[in-house]
Amino acid sequence: MAAVSVTPTPMPAITRRSVNSAIIAPSSEDQIVKLTKREIEVLTLVVQGNASKEVADRLFVSKRTVDFHLANIYDKLHVSNRVQAFRRATRLGLIPYEAQFVD
Repeated sequence: MAAVSVTPTPMPAITRRSVNSAIIAPSSEDQIVKLTKREIEVLTLVVQGNASKEVADRLFVSKRTVDFHLANIYDKLHVSNRVQAFRRATRLGLIPYEAQFVD
């Protein structure tokens, strides 16, 4: 049997900088979020304490349409409920904080 000489393949050098940049992902805060005019209307009415059906009646659309807009808002803001949507939209300046106090 003949002896086989195996030369190890050199691995690329990993520097601290390349490791850190690979680990740190851009936060969702860094991404630009754009809501449509209708999504802002829906979110503002929801923040004021209106149920989906009440929002639908005020905007002359179906409840299903309001729920569709809310789903899009949640997706764009990377949240899962109304409170999180309000907090995130306010933090990003998409809706004014005072929107909850408007009658």
